[in-house]
Amino acid sequence: MESNPRPLYDKVWSKLDRKATAILELTLRQYRTRLSTWAVLSVGIILVLITVLFYIEAMSSEIPAVDNDGDSVDSDGDGYPDGQENLLGTSKNNAESHPGLFDPPIAPDSTEDWINEDGYDFSSPNLGDSQGYDDDGDCRVKIGEVGWSSWVDENRNYISCDYFFEMRGVDLEVDADPNVDEDPDEDAFFKETLHRSFILGFGKIGFVFVLGIFIPLFLASGLIRDEISDGTLHYIVAKPISRTEILLYRLLGYIALVWPYFIALALITGTITGFMGPSSGFFRFHDLLVWFGIALAACLLSLAYAALFMTMGTIHKYGMVAAIVIGVWEFAMAMLSIFEPEATVSRLSISHWGMVIVDGFSNMAWPDSQYIIALGESTSQYSDSPWGERIYSDQMPGTEAFSNFFHTTYLTGNPLHDTVISCGVLISMVIILLVIAQSIFKNQEID
Repeated sequence: MESNPRPLYDKVWSKLDRKATAILELTLRQYRTRLSTWAVLSVGIILVLITVLFYIEAMSSEIPAVDNDGDSVDSDGDGYPDGQENLLGTSKNNAESHPGLFDPPIAPDSTEDWINEDGYDFSSPNLGDSQGYDDDGDCRVKIGEVGWSSWVDENRNYISCDYFFEMRGVDLEVDADPNVDEDPDEDAFFKETLHRSFILGFGKIGFVFVLGIFIPLFLASGLIRDEISDGTLHYIVAKPISRTEILLYRLLGYIALVWPYFIALALITGTITGFMGPSSGFFRFHDLLVWFGIALAACLLSLAYAALFMTMGTIHKYGMVAAIVIGVWEFAMAMLSIFEPEATVSRLSISHWGMVIVDGFSNMAWPDSQYIIALGESTSQYSDSPWGERIYSDQMPGTEAFSNFFHTTYLTGNPLHDTVISCGVLISMVIILLVIAQSIFKNQEID
């Protein structure tokens, strides 16, 4: 009697090689039963939680309001702030000239009314577009007065009381008429720049580099080395499975554990910052694109480092020493990529390409970032120190931190294209490292 032919799925499954698939299951089982695995993953979770707590505390604090343009001062002591007198046309230096002498008299404004009264009116991220509005009227009040025509259009774009952005060399700068958007809200500006700085800084340093190299250093370097050291590798290679497949399936087992871990951490952190961050709505949905980029960069970097450390592990005796040396190099290049992203030498590292991915997604999610930095750098202010001294600053609080972590992409100038290129570079690195690893491993004698 003729037996029934095997079903199609059985044939396909046979093609996949059950024995090779068992290597993946073995890898996951080893990770699950080792205390070191949970210790390493727990350290990463604790790091994220502690850092998020600092973020929450910072976002809950308040930056004192500063009178950037000084118009809340009553220079002549007549009870009227200088800003109100400028707006209504009385002298701020003559106590006998004030709006209280009008018919009918006008009551004096509160000092607080002239602090943060002329904030940024940013509407278009395009060079040369007319921006801004003179909310407190100290520029517009001069329009039409004899001798003031050039004063209200100092930027010479034939529009009174506005500003525009222009490139001067490689820097984006603001060319503004006097007294336009000169007294913004420090607290609102600081929290927006702090929020973005935290996401980029923690994303690049915490997720992409620290966790991106820390996790594979402890979990991937032993994929082959531990089996050699324990004398158990010969049980695996004795199976009718190629050594290339052993390397590949061991690495896939690592991916199955680590990638969901990175994605979950990024999702949790992104959710917290999305609710806690400054927003006109209840949640900052556009930030999720940046966190997606951070998760993608962390996953690809952890894969590249895993392939590298696994390759080092095939060398056996000196593998970990080489991994530590490489870790020091990668740390130096990561710092260089963060603060000098266009440095050519940093391209010789794995970490650099992860930073480019984060920069690419941040440029796509926050296309106004360059302009926010330029506005912050264009606003000077005085503030009072705890010792009662006047402190001068040539920029808004939070500007420097944000400018340190935010960068435009430099490869093609297009964030999407640069992101795709960086992903391609990292995937190519993984393939090359696997080719090197299998060439070493297939000729290696196993005791």
